[in-house]
Amino acid sequence: MSAAAISPLSLVLLAASVTFIWRVLGALLASKIDTDGALFRWIGCVSYATVAGLIARMAVLPTGDLADTPLALRLGAVAIGFAVFFLAKRNLLLGAAIGAGCFAGGLALLAN
Repeated sequence: MSAAAISPLSLVLLAASVTFIWRVLGALLASKIDTDGALFRWIGCVSYATVAGLIARMAVLPTGDLADTPLALRLGAVAIGFAVFFLAKRNLLLGAAIGAGCFAGGLALLAN
């Protein structure tokens, strides 16, 4: 059977059913997970460390077009994002978004 013989609707329904199966399994297993346990604390620490490492790498040793931006702008945006992260009760999304917004705003100011 070739890929052209399968209708796009069938492919979408198949993908949705596979996704639904994993969601159901996740919901069933979620009640058995101790979110205050050592494993979840370790996962949280690893995720924070991974994001921090990637941001540090992008800020200090960038590649591509990011390497052409001023180091002070990159480090300033990271510092502001870091401050917002802690001021917003360790909200990673808000800290990263504000830091990226400050970087974009700084680039816009430098372009003028």
